[in-house]
Amino acid sequence: MLKRYLIFVFLCFAGLLAHAQVLSADSVYSKYLDFNLARFQGERDKVLELGEAIIPYADKLPEKTRINFYFGAGKMYEDDSQPDKAIVFYVKVAAAVPDYYVAHRALGYLYLDKAKKIEARMNDANDKAAKDSLFAAYVKAVQMALPHLEKAQACDPSDDTLNIIKDLYTKSHNTPGLYSLNNRLKQLSKDCMDVLSDN
Repeated sequence: MLKRYLIFVFLCFAGLLAHAQVLSADSVYSKYLDFNLARFQGERDKVLELGEAIIPYADKLPEKTRINFYFGAGKMYEDDSQPDKAIVFYVKVAAAVPDYYVAHRALGYLYLDKAKKIEARMNDANDKAAKDSLFAAYVKAVQMALPHLEKAQACDPSDDTLNIIKDLYTKSHNTPGLYSLNNRLKQLSKDCMDVLSDN
């Protein structure tokens, strides 16, 4: 019985050791390189498989590489129609590199999609209580989208994005926000970054 127990412990230890070697920083970085190559080659299934394999071990990547990976993971989930998962990773990027407006644009449009869905439900609602409740939810979704859309607009102006921003302020009854928009855009345009670097 003791012999079986020792063999079991040895096998468990050997398995853990082998698993630890697979998860070394070098191994995770190698998977990250494969992930980027798959993204470049447009291999969506492979991107998803590699990305999800890296996520639990992303903390083993160097900081700038990790941020770049998070952006790739956000894009991976966005392309796979998983907006909630995409938002998680884009938020990490925007928090780490607040001047990187590309992540803000992605977040702004993902939150905008949520606002549009709530707006559609609000327009279909029949009773006032339901409409009021949905309007409050709509305003919250708009408030999530606007700061990100504004950063994107400030750094990379687009008539379409500007019209969306103005429309959101109007529909959410936020006249002061609309009137102060130009001043905010000027401030936000001072620090813009359009490329992430691994170095």
